Amino acid sequence: MERFSIIMSFHQNFSMVYETQRLILRVLTPDYAQEVCGFLYKNRNYFEPYEPFPAINYYTKEYQHTLLSAELNLAFQTKMIRYYVFLKEAPNTIIGTVCLHNIQFASHSNCEIGYRFDIDYQHKGYAIEAVAMTISVAFAALGLHRVYAKVMPNNTASIKLLKNLYFEEEGLEKECLCIQGKWQDHLRFALINYK
Repeated sequence: MERFSIIMSFHQNFSMVYETQRLILRVLTPDYAQEVCGFLYKNRNYFEPYEPFPAINYYTKEYQHTLLSAELNLAFQTKMIRYYVFLKEAPNTIIGTVCLHNIQFASHSNCEIGYRFDIDYQHKGYAIEAVAMTISVAFAALGLHRVYAKVMPNNTASIKLLKNLYFEEEGLEKECLCIQGKWQDHLRFALINYK
């Protein structure tokens, strides 16, 4: 049996694997630590300007193994779900990741979405395809009412992606995240599930 076989969560009606026209999105097990490490290390100069300082051993197989194990546990608890994105034509190469985190049910019924894509696979529509699928998971499978995203004002590619998916800008959160050692403003965008 392949290590990315479909697993259903007993807590909510979502799958650990989804497919779109061109992509496979799947929650990974810790055996993928080496592949994840390679994806992150390759794109470190592109990702890091928008993220907090990484842990000292972040780009090691051991660290990613531990992180993937923790994320798998969080997915089973429906607290955070990170999908790694693969092309159907190259199903062993990670090209991106889309994450639903801070998942809240009941009266809150929302979550935050984040995403990162390999610099060599951008401007081909893969990100919008994967993010749209993940939003569908949030609304149709998890039954959430609202998905939001926080984006640095200079991250024009991310802002364009959100607007193309009909997210609405809600305002500016002043100094809400410490990025590379400096408190940074972030624009907040949201998409409401009106169904």
